[in-house]
Amino acid sequence: MRISTLGPLSAQPRQNHYDVVIIGGAVSGSSTAYWLAMNPDFKGSVLVIEKDSQYQFCATTLSTSAIRQQYSNPINVKISQFGVEFIRDFHSNVEVDGEAPDIGFHENGYLFLATEAGLDVIRENTQVQQENGADTVLLNPAEIKERFPFINVDDLAGGSWGRTGEGWFDSYGLLQGFRRRARSLGMEYVNNEAVGLIRNGNRIEGVQLKTGEIIECGAVVNAAGSFGPSVASWAGLSIPVEPRRRSIFIFSCPTPIAQKMPNVIDPSGVFCRPEGAMFLSGGVPDPDVAVSPTDHDVAYNEFEEQIWPNMAHRIPQFEAIRQENCWAGHYDYNTLDHNAIVGPHDEVKNFYFANGFSGHGLQQSPAVGRALSELLIYGRFKTLDLSPLGYSRITRNEPFLEKAVI
Repeated sequence: MRISTLGPLSAQPRQNHYDVVIIGGAVSGSSTAYWLAMNPDFKGSVLVIEKDSQYQFCATTLSTSAIRQQYSNPINVKISQFGVEFIRDFHSNVEVDGEAPDIGFHENGYLFLATEAGLDVIRENTQVQQENGADTVLLNPAEIKERFPFINVDDLAGGSWGRTGEGWFDSYGLLQGFRRRARSLGMEYVNNEAVGLIRNGNRIEGVQLKTGEIIECGAVVNAAGSFGPSVASWAGLSIPVEPRRRSIFIFSCPTPIAQKMPNVIDPSGVFCRPEGAMFLSGGVPDPDVAVSPTDHDVAYNEFEEQIWPNMAHRIPQFEAIRQENCWAGHYDYNTLDHNAIVGPHDEVKNFYFANGFSGHGLQQSPAVGRALSELLIYGRFKTLDLSPLGYSRITRNEPFLEKAVI
């Protein structure tokens, strides 16, 4: 479907004061703008600052574009459940003049596989998921083989499968849906770069733009992805977040897989799912270290040394494959506990965090944007209580751990 545009973006804001300034206009920032725009109780003005207005290098568009409920933490299960509801009803949620992006949700599920060493963790996680309403089931090796006969189960002790409510979709479509609806309702976007903050005591009073303007603000939302730690530092604040590079590979296979294939998570950490007529795969680098947020160099060795050997072992049809495409994006990785930091700073209370998603930002954006909008409007959560994800745990150095990180 051809989606009509809302006109070009300017580099200069229309005014010099906004009630909310959002630094970062990708999926978390645009979701926050969307939910502010959609709430009739919000009467204020919003400016979204995005330096990469084509979204060529943002984590949103360079992600694997998936959503799952298989987490170890009940809050993350609930966050994804809301995300799935939003995606299933995406057209009506974001349509503008009857038009909305088609995000093509493939609800094929996730299949986490485990050897004997990892089975207890999967069993514990599945119990948490089931207790919170996720459609997750434990499978023994025979059941895995029956449902997915292309998988080699010889060294497996079991697995967990999300039968519904998990899959993948078009990340750029999700972003554009949020963005277009927010702009249509008066939220302002500028093609510019924030380069500094004006802090006076325990308040942020302004945002400095690269073009020289200083924009006064009532509140600031840090939704800058891998650049989030730098934005926090402008206010003299810190977060335990660092960019971690993830290389993604697209490959073809001459032998088709006849069955409906889920996103297969191998015990090695390598994952693979269909991508049209091809397959998308990736894994965790070893070592997994911080990189520059501008480093988008693909680690080509990962395909030969990690991706192909593990996938060929798990799915024998992948013994003969050909790499077709690749790219590299980033996780804004929370080194404390792998969970997002959501909400205001303890002391600088008009500085709001949406950082440290550790690879889960795209799928968590509907719920997190809604939560931030509630904090900005009401000063509290009204729907899903995300207070355990608040900044205070950083101050206390008390991890709120998520164990199921891919």
